[in-house]
Amino acid sequence: MPFAPYEKLPPVASFTVTSTDATHGERFAPAQHSGIFEIPGGEDLSPQLAWPDAPKEARSFAVTMFDPDAPIPSGFWHWSVADIPAGVTALETGAGSPGAKLPGSAFHLRNDVSLARYVGAAPPPGTGRHRYFLVVHALEVESVRELGVTEESTPAALHFLVRDRTLGRGIVVPWAGSDE
Repeated sequence: MPFAPYEKLPPVASFTVTSTDATHGERFAPAQHSGIFEIPGGEDLSPQLAWPDAPKEARSFAVTMFDPDAPIPSGFWHWSVADIPAGVTALETGAGSPGAKLPGSAFHLRNDVSLARYVGAAPPPGTGRHRYFLVVHALEVESVRELGVTEESTPAALHFLVRDRTLGRGIVVPWAGSDE
């Protein structure tokens, strides 16, 4: 049975996340693959995401993308954005690009290649199909900085510190790679 990273966390409300660029259970488009890792057609273009039915009590949101199928014990963090204001219910395509304007005081954390931006799907050849958990976290805090999270924090630290401050979670899981 494949590892499902959010099953071990305390249960929270679920809400719908939609995307014009990523469909749950479907292959990621080439643009959402990594050009940095020289994947053909990869543009490292973060997908558009929307979460209009998130909990009304949310005071902020965080968005993350995690590959639990990466061929390393810790999985691979591709993208983390924190402090998205409560009134924001979507991120546009490319919000994870360098120089892209994030809403309000939102900020990127460094991913597993130590870049504060989106890095697209890049499953190494021969490692099969990889799932990419695109997750919107509805938080009870206005700013994760209240919990000690900064631009220098890791995505794992963000998750640890918001673990008990999460009101709800919406998840979309596209995939990349092959079944070979």
